[in-house]
Amino acid sequence: MIELPDAEGNLIAFEPKKTPSPFAPGGPALRSRTMFSAAHVVADPTAPNAQYGPATLDWDATMAFRRHLWSHGLAVTEAQDTSQRGMGLDWPLAAELIRRSGAEAKAVGGRLSAAIWTDQLDPTATHSVADVLAAYEQQMEVAEAAGAEIVILASRQLAAAAAGPDDYAEVYRQLIKQASKPVVLHWVRELMDPGLAGYWGSADPDQALENFLAVVAENSDKIDGVKVLPQALDREIDMRRRLPEGVKCYTGDDMSYPTLIAGDGQHHSHALLGILDPLAPLAAAAVRKLDEGDTAGFTELLGPTVQMSFHLFEGTGMDIRFYKTGFTFLAWLSGHQDHFKMIWSEQNDRSPAHLAKAYQLADAFDLFPDPDLAEQRMRQYLADAGVTA
Repeated sequence: MIELPDAEGNLIAFEPKKTPSPFAPGGPALRSRTMFSAAHVVADPTAPNAQYGPATLDWDATMAFRRHLWSHGLAVTEAQDTSQRGMGLDWPLAAELIRRSGAEAKAVGGRLSAAIWTDQLDPTATHSVADVLAAYEQQMEVAEAAGAEIVILASRQLAAAAAGPDDYAEVYRQLIKQASKPVVLHWVRELMDPGLAGYWGSADPDQALENFLAVVAENSDKIDGVKVLPQALDREIDMRRRLPEGVKCYTGDDMSYPTLIAGDGQHHSHALLGILDPLAPLAAAAVRKLDEGDTAGFTELLGPTVQMSFHLFEGTGMDIRFYKTGFTFLAWLSGHQDHFKMIWSEQNDRSPAHLAKAYQLADAFDLFPDPDLAEQRMRQYLADAGVTA
């Protein structure tokens, strides 16, 4: 029994499970759905990694976590916001992360995609559309040299430079043409990033989507899939019905993912998700249910995990970014890393009550390979935080 703090400041007795997670590595390859997990990075515990300061990674632990994801049959998508891209992970460090992950992927036969962006450009300067294209191309060269598939992130610099839909279409047309493999187009709406207002040449979301889908249709033979976030559930369902044959819809909806991945009998979404970072073993087991035609079994297994996602992503505005604190904490409890420290010191950005609830939920979903270790580390964390009976 362990006493855990709740949101009201009380200590509540909790009896964790003693049985190790049944979701072991290995098993048949996932067939019916492509599941890309965005992966967190592990900070070097000997480096300052102070807020807004330079970041230093624990490369061994960071690569070990990617091997963990691959061992369960998931693909890895690298250098996205889950790895603190743009929030401590700058382009030089992202480039090194992509190179190292590429080498690991080759060694274990794992599937890897990598995000290209324009974050090497000075955010305070004015840039032309040609500057933006050149920045994307520089990052594409690094990612392709590492053997990664390309995910094209939406660029704030392109949003500032583009005069209209034709500028977006031309930049994406050039990038898609140059890529050696089909790409994923990843567009985060301005609800999550105000710097993307007017992306695809219109402030009207319906017209912007039409402009976007026109580019997808024109280049469909070189597009593996698209991810547009955030979307209302019905809007993602409508969008995926309109995609050209062979172009996947990758859901980025960390709240409705079980419904979207299960599908409606005619269409379904694949996944490019942050929540797969802590849920990888369970999610892989759930997709294998789908592979066997057992949609009910898939929903029974994965559906309840939405409550964990709601909890880890709780907050408003920029506070939502602290979901990575919960991911890193659960990875430490699970034995995937030896310390709970993050770049920009984000280990301090969730309360003991929040992390205690994350521990309870992970225990409920049988995510701990060694429950005794998880309990020991939970006790250690609470003691260090000054939370005692």
